[in-house]
Amino acid sequence: MDRRAFLANSALAATVSAANTRPAAGEDGAAHEVGAAREDGADRIRLMTENLNPVIQQNREAALKALKPTPKEMERGLRLHAESVVFDSYGFAPRAAVDGAAMRRAIEAGADSDEIEDLQEEFTMTRWVTDAVEQQEYRSAWAASGVTSVFQNAGQECQDPLRLLKRLARFTFVTDRMSEFVSKASIPADVEAAHRDGRHVLYFTGNGIPLTQAWNSKEDELKYVRVFYQLGIRMMHLTYQRRNMIGDGCGETANAGLSDFGRTAIAELNRVGIIPDCAHSGWQTSLEAAQVSTRPVVASHTTCAAIHPHIRSKPDEVIRAIVDSGGYIGICCIPQFLRGTGDIRAMLDHIDMACRKFGTESVAIGTDVAYSSQNSAAESRLVGVRPGSREPFRSLWPKEDFEVTAEMTASLAWTNWPLFTVGLVQRGYSDDDIRRIIGQNVLRVARETLSEN
Repeated sequence: MDRRAFLANSALAATVSAANTRPAAGEDGAAHEVGAAREDGADRIRLMTENLNPVIQQNREAALKALKPTPKEMERGLRLHAESVVFDSYGFAPRAAVDGAAMRRAIEAGADSDEIEDLQEEFTMTRWVTDAVEQQEYRSAWAASGVTSVFQNAGQECQDPLRLLKRLARFTFVTDRMSEFVSKASIPADVEAAHRDGRHVLYFTGNGIPLTQAWNSKEDELKYVRVFYQLGIRMMHLTYQRRNMIGDGCGETANAGLSDFGRTAIAELNRVGIIPDCAHSGWQTSLEAAQVSTRPVVASHTTCAAIHPHIRSKPDEVIRAIVDSGGYIGICCIPQFLRGTGDIRAMLDHIDMACRKFGTESVAIGTDVAYSSQNSAAESRLVGVRPGSREPFRSLWPKEDFEVTAEMTASLAWTNWPLFTVGLVQRGYSDDDIRRIIGQNVLRVARETLSEN
């Protein structure tokens, strides 16, 4: 988006200009520090608003159309976003386009559906490192988002240690090779340091508790939990959609809750210093997990059932238990979970509901969406016909009857994070409350989970 168009009829232009002004010669050190901070903020605002590619621009305009912020709201929201640690409580770093020609060659050579899925993941998760065009996409998306850290899905939705290791290896590869821009965070201080330095970090979630699946003893079954902690995993799903040995997932028609082994697993997560995440767990499993845990439990990307009772939402009783554990609920950006208008306004409605009932110190934003390279469609067309596959077990899902529009999805795009903050300004939240919602609550839970470890 052209900067002039973005700032048209807005007080933001004057604010950026003022922020660029250095203190006069002879002012004291404190004044120089303030001037430097303002300059950093102005630089970040420029990165969030200037030279946006057509995809990011279109998404930005969809959100602005829905919100209709005043110039004053825009100025305050963008300034606050630029100054704050912004921590997505569950999401995805930007995704690269696949190498369509390479995937087509693999298909023509007889690769099966599992091989193709692996190859697609390899490209979308790591191609930023090796392809200059895609790396520019990656850097541009981060800049537009103004996000400091993402609780990155760095595992697969399962309990198999080898499958969990694949995605973790891919994101470790990216953070090893691009550490000057995006690095792996292992403690909350790494997130804060990245914000000070104008860098970005990934805080890893494993999306499943690794189990040996030999069932010799509880201790043997859970021995990989600490190994994955040592590899950088700081949060794990208890279940995904389906039932496992820990408890019922949100997609089960039953609601059996946490198993005996599940209680042992949570105790081990508490001991090691990993956050239990019940975002995809059934309501009873989520409730019992929060009740038995000695450290904070979270629902990292969910919605309020009081607004729309989707299987991926949480009712008040469950949210209260999560909050009482010291955890938070992260409101996601999935229109069919949000319902209502299905757009950025619906997401803000869920944040309002959660804050009003449970307090701003217990709410976060876990987008559960990713920016995809604007080159994705062209590369995908090169792939051609892929081998057929059955619906994955982990993804078995009730039929949805909600029609999601392109405008809804665009308004909730990951690169619209600055406008999430603007939306919170519109809803009347204080600066301190907004800082909590967009990052500090996630940092607090991360600190409390790691304490004394």
